[in-house]
Amino acid sequence: MEKMFCLGLALGLAGGALIVANNYKARSLVKKGQQEVMDKVDKMMDEKLKSMEGSASGGEQS
Repeated sequence: MEKMFCLGLALGLAGGALIVANNYKARSLVKKGQQEVMDKVDKMMDEKLKSMEGSASGGEQS
């Protein structure tokens, strides 16, 4: 589900960028928005991976 969300988000951003490609101000706003979203997605995925690593190592005993 998260993969489909990220894919839809990326396609939506790309479509929006194509629509405003003729306007410099709008184009710069789209690029800024894309970077912010990608940063948030990266942060979310990092947190998800850390929580998965924590739960995997927390259940094992040596």
